[in-house]
Amino acid sequence: MSSAIELARPEVRKLVPYRAASYADGLVRLNANETPWPSPVSAADLNRYPPEKPELLTQRLAEYYGVSPDKLLVTRGSSEAIDLLIRGFCAAGQDAIVTCPPTFGMYRVYADVQGARVNEIPLQADQGYALDADQITRNWPDDGKLLFICSPNNPTGNRHDTDELNLICNLLSGQALVVIDAAYTEFADEDPTYELLAANDNVVVLRTLSKAFGLAGARCGALLGAADVVGMLSCLMPPYALSTPCIEAVLACLGPDAQAEVTTRIEVLRGERGRLASALGELNGIESIYPSEANFLLVKATDSRRCYELAKAGGVLIRNFGWEPGLEGCLRITVGTRDENDRLIKSLAEL
Repeated sequence: MSSAIELARPEVRKLVPYRAASYADGLVRLNANETPWPSPVSAADLNRYPPEKPELLTQRLAEYYGVSPDKLLVTRGSSEAIDLLIRGFCAAGQDAIVTCPPTFGMYRVYADVQGARVNEIPLQADQGYALDADQITRNWPDDGKLLFICSPNNPTGNRHDTDELNLICNLLSGQALVVIDAAYTEFADEDPTYELLAANDNVVVLRTLSKAFGLAGARCGALLGAADVVGMLSCLMPPYALSTPCIEAVLACLGPDAQAEVTTRIEVLRGERGRLASALGELNGIESIYPSEANFLLVKATDSRRCYELAKAGGVLIRNFGWEPGLEGCLRITVGTRDENDRLIKSLAEL
């Protein structure tokens, strides 16, 4: 049993999974109240429910991420995994999560929905948005159950040191589950997933098919962690959560040819990331371009609003974060194709 499972809500730990109708190849399915005919607007066999738990998809993703299937939970994007974790570990009005802003805003949203308190220990902006591990561990709240760390961090783009993440996990063992949101890991110089999971039983790593695999519209992600944590959280998911088109799309992308294409595209985006950073750095209105190991750049501008409007007038949407504490004057710019990046650079030439 992992040390983390003891931190979960007692009532959630006692949940009994929903028992869906069983299926077997070659047998007529008259046990799930499905209509016997396919939809008149789709050639796919969508009149039948998908697998209650997508076992084949779980197996393939486990192979891809290098874990055993019992240590992986397929979710509808990594966002659903965040929701499951907070519902599973935080009792409303009793427990808290800890975040390190500026970071992904959905941690707070899901905590607010659950009625969990949010403690913030900001990243150190003057040190390139580094983690303040000393503050995190010394000031850990008594009601803290989950620590969310995004690495590479959204929206700053920097990756946190693996040794530091291991140290935090070790110091919080028995006190908290450390959640490493690794949505952008494919674009980084290092993937700490395997090392973190092997060294700690109070860590989960979130991955997604939305970024590098180009499946944002399919909504598929994965939570990797201790088998007892994965098993408990699976009880919180409804049956048939992953749609048939989603399962088919992800399985196709996990094939060798598709994976090779994904690898090629990642290298192209990494190259474009450097080229775009260099081009933006030559513009007078750009003050700073922060190092990034994600598929986007955080840029500080003299007038972030003007940059946003110039880009929009040129047919390009970028994200203005100038309103957020710690990100004054900053914009987040996703790395696109060469033509898309050139269009942005041309749009901002007036600076």
